[in-house]
Amino acid sequence: MAELPCKLIAQVAFKAGGDVFHQLLAKKPQHLANVTPAKVQACDLHQGNYGTNGSIIQWKYTLDGKAQTAKQLLHDIDEIKKQIKFKMLEGDLVELYKNMVITVHVETKGGVDFITWTVDYELINADNPHPLSLLNWTIEFTKDVEAHIFG
Repeated sequence: MAELPCKLIAQVAFKAGGDVFHQLLAKKPQHLANVTPAKVQACDLHQGNYGTNGSIIQWKYTLDGKAQTAKQLLHDIDEIKKQIKFKMLEGDLVELYKNMVITVHVETKGGVDFITWTVDYELINADNPHPLSLLNWTIEFTKDVEAHIFG
């Protein structure tokens, strides 16, 4: 039986400026441990440069109260579209999902900036849960970044 690709999408209004969010996530993710310490504990560069296609980063984060790691390849970084993709290479989530790619995109509608998170993945086992807790994490993370910027 062939695996069926799955997709989850969340969109959050972001009053602190989509450009700020994109720059922070794409070029300065190592600072997110200071911005959202309950969710992100570290973002280490393993290869390349932050904000550069082909670079590899490793996150230490908390999901559902558990310490997790994720090594990701940065690709399709687009400064005009304010988009970045994170292809999952290693970590806790690859035990449940394959071909996982997380896309973060900023768009403006009616003068309001929206952060859109798209999680593309395949279940390794049909009994595995869909990553709804990860999607909820992205929503909370976005709100935490906004609250931090507004101080």
